[in-house]
This record gives sequence, structure tokens and C-alpha cells, in this order.
Amino acid sequence: MSSLPIVPIAPPASTVPLPPQDATDRSPRFPSARHARRVLCLLPLLLIGVWAADNWRVLHDGARQLTTADPGWLAIGGAFTLLCWISAAFARQGAIPERLPPGLLLASQFAAGAANNVLPAGLGAHAVTLRFLTGRGIPLARATASLALYSLVKPVAKLLVILVLLATFPTSLGATDLLPDGGTLLPIGVGVAAAVAAVTLLLTLVRPLRRPLLDGLRTALTDARRLHTRPARVLALWGGAAGFSLCQAAVLASVGASLGLPIAWPDVLFAYLAASAAVGAVPAPAGIGPVDAALVFTLAALGAPLSLAAATVVGFRVLTVWLPLLPGALVLSVLVRNKVL
Repeated sequence: MSSLPIVPIAPPASTVPLPPQDATDRSPRFPSARHARRVLCLLPLLLIGVWAADNWRVLHDGARQLTTADPGWLAIGGAFTLLCWISAAFARQGAIPERLPPGLLLASQFAAGAANNVLPAGLGAHAVTLRFLTGRGIPLARATASLALYSLVKPVAKLLVILVLLATFPTSLGATDLLPDGGTLLPIGVGVAAAVAAVTLLLTLVRPLRRPLLDGLRTALTDARRLHTRPARVLALWGGAAGFSLCQAAVLASVGASLGLPIAWPDVLFAYLAASAAVGAVPAPAGIGPVDAALVFTLAALGAPLSLAAATVVGFRVLTVWLPLLPGALVLSVLVRNKVL
């Protein structure tokens, strides 16, 4: 009798031994990432607390000065502060070809304002915006190019606003004596020429930096040309940049009006624009310090009592920096927690 072939029967699926799980599947990087994200959520609040503890005297004096101010004008100043973030969001959208979600973009700029008050030279705002753009799928090179375009347009737009003010109020502006003369412009020109020469020398001698920098410059020029062929982007970029400077100046004028500052609005607007343009490049968080000193000096030179000029600048900082500081830090933490940043 012939024997039948024996066919192996597979065991039930439940009894099939599973391959050993790769140890890398349970890599400690996942809990580490969660812990890092929690730290990033709390870091803005910690930095704000340290900053507030270091500047508690200024906070106290500013709050005391505002108790005597006209609440109606302070409310107008608060409205202009809100318009500052809206203007910044418009300018950021104008600096990138892709359409960004408006709500998240505005929230990111509100959070960027809090980060900008902690890190100098606008690094905080740029870091938040860069993370927001890359999180929307924009390549790093193009996101960096948009930051460079935004940083270039802001001072140029501020200069154009100053020129428009001088042309609109040629006789009423008493601040024309505050404009820099040839002796002041010469060191600025020398500094700009030295910076250009240093960058050129760096590109010539350090070859590893040459290609990424040139690629970034090429990307920036390409995006700038594309954006300036689209009227909506041009209006958002230049209008937002000019509107941001004007709204900041309007906050200062509103606080001055609430305290009875004896200076006309065009003069106060010009004082802010001139002072911030003159010392705004000093690497201080949100320009706090050098810009404040320049504002007090400028307002006093226009005829305001020194104590009232100082109170106006303190009130300006309360509305634009200190009051939005904690809410901005909370929004920043929420965006980090929800992986928007």
C-alpha cells in the first residue's frame, strides 16, 4: 500500500510565534521628546517670570503712572496694539508665496511677540515664525528667505513712512532738527560698508559657507521677484510693514494723549519712527532700553517735561510688552503643545 504524502499543517494564527520586537521600537527617544516638549511649553513662562522679577520696579512705576491716565485713550492704545499683531501677520503672509492659515498665523505672531521680548535683535520672533513656516511644509531655505525679506522690508517701509510724514507735515513737524546730519550718517555708512566687506570676505575665504549662503540668496531673490508680481502679496508685505510701524507709533501717541502730553500727534509719530529707526538695530529684547532712552530724549527735545516723557514711554511699554507678555507666553506654550510650532 502506497503511503500518502504528509502535508504540514500550519498552526492556528493565534499560535504562530511572533518575531521578537525590535528594541528600537521602544526607543527612549519618544519619552525624551515628550519631556522636551513639556520643557519647551514651560520655558516661555519661566523666562517671562525671570524677566518680570528683574524688572519689577519698572513694572510697578508704569502701573502707578497708568492709574492717572485717561482710560478711553488707553483703550485706543490697546486697539492699536492689537493692530500691530494683525499688521505683522499681513507682512509675514506677504513675504511667502504660499497661503497660510490666517488664524494660526495671527496666533503665531502673538506668540512671537512674547518670544521677541525675551531674546534680542528679533531672534525670538524669527525663531517662532521659522518654526511655524516649516511646520506648514515650507522648505527651510524658502522660510529663511521669507524672514530675510521681511527683515529688509521693515526698515525700508519705516523710512518711507518717515518721508511721507515729512512731506505731509512740512511746517508742523518740529522734529526735523532731530534728523541725523552728515556727521551722524558718516559712521552709519562706514558701518554698513564694513559689514558688506566682512560678508564678502567671509564668503571668499570660508568655502563651506559659500554654497548655502549663495543658495539662500538665490532663493530669496527668486521669491522676492515672484511676490512682487502679485499685487495682493505686495500690498500685504509693504502695507503690513508700514502699518506695524504706524500702529506702534499710534500706541505711543495714545498713551501720551491719556497722560496729557503737550505734543501733537504728527510729532509723536515722527518721534517714535525716528527714535526706533536710529537705535532699533541695537540687539536688545524688543528694543527695550536703547529705544526707550531715545524716545524719552526725543519727546523731551520736542518740549515735553522729562517726567511726563518718561511716563509716556513706560505706559507705551506696558501696553505693547508687559500686558501681552503672559497671554503671549501662554499662546506660545499652547502652540508648542499642539505641535503647531
